[in-house]
Amino acid sequence: MLTANEHYRSVFGCKMYKASISFAKSCPNRDGTKGTGGCIFCSAGGSGEFSAARDKTITRQIDEAISLVERKAGPDAGYIAYFQSFTNTYCSPDELALALDEAMAHPRIKALSIATRPDCLPDKILEVISEKSSEMPVYVELGLQTSNDQTAKLINRCYETKDYDDAVRRLKEIGVNVITHVIFGLPGETEEKMMESVRHCVKAGTDGIKFTCLYVLKDTALEKMWRAGEFEVLGEEEYFDIVEKAIELLPPDTVVHRLTGDGPKKLLLAPMWTADKRGVINYINRRFAK
Repeated sequence: MLTANEHYRSVFGCKMYKASISFAKSCPNRDGTKGTGGCIFCSAGGSGEFSAARDKTITRQIDEAISLVERKAGPDAGYIAYFQSFTNTYCSPDELALALDEAMAHPRIKALSIATRPDCLPDKILEVISEKSSEMPVYVELGLQTSNDQTAKLINRCYETKDYDDAVRRLKEIGVNVITHVIFGLPGETEEKMMESVRHCVKAGTDGIKFTCLYVLKDTALEKMWRAGEFEVLGEEEYFDIVEKAIELLPPDTVVHRLTGDGPKKLLLAPMWTADKRGVINYINRRFAK
């Protein structure tokens, strides 16, 4: 397994940390363009609960994010400006260019990472990303979650998997590193469907992958389904059994950027094992250490 730490050290020559930024205002399946309410697992914060407040400048958000980890990271660490919450290319090209320029101007930033939807990458936006990637390494993170279009409808993803395939192709054409988000444990998905999503990402040409265990947050559509008993969340060992099988499907040069995620504790309802971050990290180290 090629880890993100190994990848970043090979590219930047140092350990890298992400400075999470709130920039995007919304998402096309929240504001009615494609749907409302967002994906059924997504909180009101648009998966950006760990980012800084959007009313602060990008420079200040980066400064504050760095201050939280600087003592642990040390003076030789590098930082990635991570545009995390909502859909960060769901804006005008000029808005995106200004935001990326401000992040790139920060003296501690060595790379950009932009989280977005595959259906929010029009040509003009790609031109901006292409221009910035000639000045600094750029990663684009695509929220696929599943390659199964039937499941995609259930989770209110509001785009088809073919849109993801097209987005990966177009991003690769401009030399951008693509990271794909995949969720294990979505309602109705068998282990084979989960493995098919991984195989699909590999076939599409993703450079990296992020695995996440489905977790239930308060005040989401998923909470209603969970309380109604429409699905069960995965146990810790069960989840990592699936992850281990998924890793076996990856080519040696595919970077594993995350083995699981953790939701904000104040919103988390299930599975509660994900709230024990230290315990999960220890489990991962025991199970996946080389």
